[in-house]
Amino acid sequence: MSTLIAVREPSLSGNDGDYSPAKEKASTRAAVYGVRLPLLHRRLRLLVGGAKYKLLLLLCFLTSIYVLSSRTSSFVGWNPDYPSSVSASSRGGYTVLINTWKRNSLLKQSVAHYASCRGTDAIHIVWSETNPPSENLRDYLRKTVIKKSQSAHKPNFRFDINKEDNLNNRFKPIEDLRADAIFSVDDDVIVPCGTLDFAFSVWQTAPRAMVGFVPRMHWLAEEKNGGVRYTYGGWWSVWWTGTYSMILSKAAFFHKRYLELYTNKMPASIHDYVRRERNCEDIAMSLLVANATGAPPIWIKGQIREIGLSGISSLKGHNDKRNTCLNDFVSLYGGTMPLVSTNTKAVDAKREWFW
Repeated sequence: MSTLIAVREPSLSGNDGDYSPAKEKASTRAAVYGVRLPLLHRRLRLLVGGAKYKLLLLLCFLTSIYVLSSRTSSFVGWNPDYPSSVSASSRGGYTVLINTWKRNSLLKQSVAHYASCRGTDAIHIVWSETNPPSENLRDYLRKTVIKKSQSAHKPNFRFDINKEDNLNNRFKPIEDLRADAIFSVDDDVIVPCGTLDFAFSVWQTAPRAMVGFVPRMHWLAEEKNGGVRYTYGGWWSVWWTGTYSMILSKAAFFHKRYLELYTNKMPASIHDYVRRERNCEDIAMSLLVANATGAPPIWIKGQIREIGLSGISSLKGHNDKRNTCLNDFVSLYGGTMPLVSTNTKAVDAKREWFW
């Protein structure tokens, strides 16, 4: 049960019961400034003349706008001093990178949907099955992309074939990409095109960040004998607290540069861990981005639809494995936790009734 507390402000007349010299001094200063400010205003106007006075006010206004916009840009993660290879925004569109595994019916639905989104510049399928995709599947998906595309510029379509089943495959570098933005998504996740375009516009303001739809959190579990242990917080943890520090790569935008960093710069011990455990590549990517930026990800408010019935997250003991992964990865990062928590959510105000 909440209690409403009324706060009474001190009276400038000095009749307030809680008298103090500090209050009286502040009240006197406010009264004096209230008289002085209009007087200074008139003197300044007479001094510099009407036209010059207006020019001075205009310069002050523009300076204020610049300062506020700089602060806002810093808040969402943009820094113009970052290398252009990472900070340059993708104006032309994004590459949809779909991870799939023996679910061709879901893959067909997913490709058909993302081909219809106007921002899609290319679609790449991460294929890690023992047998390569059949010619029938290839032809069907190529025709689907051409048929469903809403623009004159048809998205490039390609299978990225891997020789072994390894979750690290989903973050291999891709050559000849025209767009900087990668939208990483599982084959059973559908994000409406309008929502996807909004997320892309948010990513353009902060291209070093991970921007997406599936937030997760790390919590401090215990500190003992100089050691720290964390707990992996799932969706209900985020829902209850409104706090998150990770965006899962099952539906997230990030810069294509992170594919190269994940594959070639991240510790090989983490690659081996992901390959061996067949899990947690999304946590590894979140740690990588946080370690590179020192900033939190950005959660987009939007409805997404899962068309599959099962996945790794539905297996027994999944959360226990995620807890273990998180702590093992932190130890491989030298015991330092790079994740940064936040409670900021990006919302499309045009689609909201109350904001």
